[in-house]
Amino acid sequence: MSQQDGAGVEDLERAIRARAAANQMVDGQLCRDAAAAGIRMAVLVEGRSDVAALAGLAHRLGRDLVAEGAIVIPMGGATSIARFVRVVGRDGLGWRVVGLCDAGERAHFDRLLSRGDVFACERDLEEELIRALGVEAAEDVLDGQGDLTRFRTFQRQPAQRERPASAQLHRFLGSVGGRKERYAGALVDAMDLGATPGPLSALLSRLKA
Repeated sequence: MSQQDGAGVEDLERAIRARAAANQMVDGQLCRDAAAAGIRMAVLVEGRSDVAALAGLAHRLGRDLVAEGAIVIPMGGATSIARFVRVVGRDGLGWRVVGLCDAGERAHFDRLLSRGDVFACERDLEEELIRALGVEAAEDVLDGQGDLTRFRTFQRQPAQRERPASAQLHRFLGSVGGRKERYAGALVDAMDLGATPGPLSALLSRLKA
């Protein structure tokens, strides 16, 4: 499942990211592309694992965020938020902006967004998802992805042996590039919707408000 529906929205995301990276304001073409896509809300997140989790959860709930007028934009880190808000917020495209972040990065978001539009994971997304599933179910997901043997080897490393299994899982997910993004979607797919992490559930509810 792609993070956004349709090449036009993917192109729009790339254009926004390029503008933010160059610290440039919007131009007429970007405004026209945004209007054509029907987008009026931006969800700013730190990385692509957040995009995968939100896309997967929305899909399971039968929701199409793009059809609802929302685009999820990975910023590559919380410290870039000012540049992205400049492009998509009141002084740029004029969109409503909400954000999802790790607890340790919340201050960056709170400085620029309304407090009711900032949703912070207790530590980070991976910890939220591991807690929602529980260790046994999370290990089942690893097994389904062909990574359980690698994880068992990882657990035997001297630095990991004495750590709780949940902490080992958390570290394993971040130990290889791209693994967080791949597992964000897989863990959401395996999750009981009744155990959905509060920040994700609250953010998706906020988009409907």
